[in-house]
Amino acid sequence: MLVSRGRNPSATEVVSQLVLNKELRGRVLITLGMLLLVRLGIYIPVPGIDRNAFKEFIQQGGQLIGFLDIFTGGGISSLGIFALGILPFINASIIIQLLTAALPQLEDLQKNEGEAGRRKIAQITRYVAMGWGLMQSLVFALILKQYAIESLSETAFVFQTAIALVTGSMIVMWLSEIITERGIGQGASLVIFLNIVATLPKALSSTIEKAQTGDRSDVLGIIVLLVVFLITIVGIIFVQEGARKLPIVSAKRQIGGTALLPNRQSYLPLKLNAGGVMPIIFASALIFLPLTIANFAKDTSLGPFLTRAAGSLSPSAANPWPYAITFFALILGFAFFYASLTINPIDIASNLKRGGVAIPGVRPGSATSKYLSSVQNRLTLLGGLFLGSVAIVPAAVERATNVQTFQGLGATSLLILVGVAIDTAKQVQTYVISQRYEGLVRQ
Repeated sequence: MLVSRGRNPSATEVVSQLVLNKELRGRVLITLGMLLLVRLGIYIPVPGIDRNAFKEFIQQGGQLIGFLDIFTGGGISSLGIFALGILPFINASIIIQLLTAALPQLEDLQKNEGEAGRRKIAQITRYVAMGWGLMQSLVFALILKQYAIESLSETAFVFQTAIALVTGSMIVMWLSEIITERGIGQGASLVIFLNIVATLPKALSSTIEKAQTGDRSDVLGIIVLLVVFLITIVGIIFVQEGARKLPIVSAKRQIGGTALLPNRQSYLPLKLNAGGVMPIIFASALIFLPLTIANFAKDTSLGPFLTRAAGSLSPSAANPWPYAITFFALILGFAFFYASLTINPIDIASNLKRGGVAIPGVRPGSATSKYLSSVQNRLTLLGGLFLGSVAIVPAAVERATNVQTFQGLGATSLLILVGVAIDTAKQVQTYVISQRYEGLVRQ
């Protein structure tokens, strides 16, 4: 097969590599097998629970649990042993990222210890995930004890339920790491991707049923909502791939007595959406926190006040503006916060100066760091405004068209689906391109 070394692999070339290349085929099969095990674990039930009563709790007041249920593919609502899924590992990764920026020891491991340091950070993340999963499992078990139907004591029920949930979560984390090491793509992201995709058939069937049984206004509302989703997906692709390419030039270097290496010009890419989906996840968790506190404190003297305050920030409130404005502001704030954690203009400017590289028209050192900071702030503002719009507009269209069948497929879900699909496709393309060059070397 003739291929060009200068272009991305075509779909035909990718499929042929999947069929002919034993290693790539094995990686794909391992990935599919591990994902299948993740889905099967969701349907192994945690014993001794009245599931109908728990579903009513989710529908009536458990909005945070309902939001998290999207990322477990229905594992929380079905109460399987994989109910927590990959969530403790994701939370632990976020915690370690925050601590790495705050603790010099972790920062030194990440920057100066190379592969050994990264492995140590990964091990610390696993321990934090286990501790966080144990804490979440205990809280979840305490919530579930009021729906217990077995004759076990409360202590025994909480203990066995917490152990089952945290064990299931650690198994999911282990399976995701197998995918990362021996499969295709990033394991944790693919697990979340699969869980979100698993909710689509139910949403689509409900939408089709509404279109068949509803009147013309319902059909028109569904069409408008689908068009908004398609436009949102296109916008997400452009923003996820968008970057500001700052030209950088390396200084001329002398070789021997007279010869000079020419200036090498390249680009420093600064992503438009440096935080990815994290600002929406942080904002969603924070805005649902008052609802959760109100649910737990409803029997106290502060219960009525907390319920009214939390109700005004609920997406289902009669007046949606407080929720929309607060959610938009939180997303914009977290976009700047997360960008400051992922990109350090001072470090970048220092590395450029040490490498003899400069941005044309900008002096090395502090001037470069200030310039990078101003560019990154403008990019973050644009990215944050886009994320806020993506989070608000689909929900507003759903409310205006009265089409609630896609409630599980919000902005966070769309961002994760598109982002993981793009990253996995790029990894497959990179592998196929590497096979080209291996073939040329063998020739």
